[in-house]
Amino acid sequence: MDNAANMILYRNLEQGQILANMTWIMEQYISGSYKQNREDVLSLCYESLHDLIELSASHGFEGNLWHNYLTYLMVNNENAYSTACEIRGSVSGSINDLARHDFTIFKELFGFDFETLIRELDIPELALLENYKRSDVSGNVFNHRIRDRICNLSVHLEQCKTVTKFQSEVTDFYREFGVGKLGLHKAFRIEHEGQGARIVPIKNIAHVHLDDLVGYERAKQKLTDNTRAFVQGKQANNCLLFGDAGTGKSSSIKAIINQYYDQGLRMIEVYKHQFQDLNSVISQIKNRNYKFIIYMDDLSFEEFEIEYKYLKAVIEGGLEKKPDNVLIYATSNRRHLVREKFSDKQERDDELHTNDTVQEKLSLVARFGVTIYFGAPDKKEYHHIVKNLAEASQIQMEEEELLLEADRWELNHGGRSGRTAQQFINYLLGKE
Repeated sequence: MDNAANMILYRNLEQGQILANMTWIMEQYISGSYKQNREDVLSLCYESLHDLIELSASHGFEGNLWHNYLTYLMVNNENAYSTACEIRGSVSGSINDLARHDFTIFKELFGFDFETLIRELDIPELALLENYKRSDVSGNVFNHRIRDRICNLSVHLEQCKTVTKFQSEVTDFYREFGVGKLGLHKAFRIEHEGQGARIVPIKNIAHVHLDDLVGYERAKQKLTDNTRAFVQGKQANNCLLFGDAGTGKSSSIKAIINQYYDQGLRMIEVYKHQFQDLNSVISQIKNRNYKFIIYMDDLSFEEFEIEYKYLKAVIEGGLEKKPDNVLIYATSNRRHLVREKFSDKQERDDELHTNDTVQEKLSLVARFGVTIYFGAPDKKEYHHIVKNLAEASQIQMEEEELLLEADRWELNHGGRSGRTAQQFINYLLGKE
């Protein structure tokens, strides 16, 4: 058996110590050296079994844990081959031969027979590696969608007869789902560390879809058209969704990522105080095969805040061109983002060119090529939203009574909006 240390592309593996320990045990067994090092081999066997069980618990794996683990290593490792294949599929060139070398080792590891090892070392617990039943508590690293994809790929790889087929299965996974954290997850946040930023997956996001959002058809269509063009590699614009609170601006953007995730769209949420990390974030994603939306929710600036000047430079105006695979989507209750005062236009106390101040504040919103308005619904539209939400939630109530109660609710809860309608429906469901 080839040593895993001889792999060329798949190195620096996350959770790679388990692989190093297990391959050492296998080599000791195959060479017969385990008879002289029996205590060391037994100790490392139990340690490796512990690590695999912990991994399965945190990631939600089930079935053949050894195969799940090896599959996890392949789908999580970002290297020259895997990142070249993400979204695009198989590539040509010498990189394929190098990948086949590594996949040959992985396939041998897949085919290792633990039965004789279990008998020779008298460790019946190792049998759990091949048929593990997870507990009712799901893992906290992956959601069930990602977990099931890895487990399914593991089963397919187990059935491969040749290295060529083995490589093809993994490559198809890269093409369909991607690789590493950027491939397996939809949305991300950033954490500042040192001189840069770390992109961290958001494991649970709202599974809202555009069809779930009642009304605002023209606004949703405008957002969809721009995003579709972006995903398809056509020219697209940064987007600003502005308007009244609770009208579905943020929900629409969340729905967009759910709709286009399988076409390579990803989203990174950035807050105002993190604008200093934008260049670091963009440098990490600009050469990947995914399309990224940098999402800024509830964006607005007070007069004393200067972060908007930095954002202007990042969006458009710096020496380095913004990558073609990055757009910025923002939501705001303010049309012009930066707070305006009458004094900006009327007072001329200390500033000779007052109009320059006004234009500087307006120039930020000009960086967004598409602006979409979400206004508060009138009474008819509000009733339409309430009726659709009630139907979707299977609330049994006479329409006249439903709408009367909805009107009473909105009078005491912030006025008419999609959010108010949903809160009213939640209230009715809670009463049931």
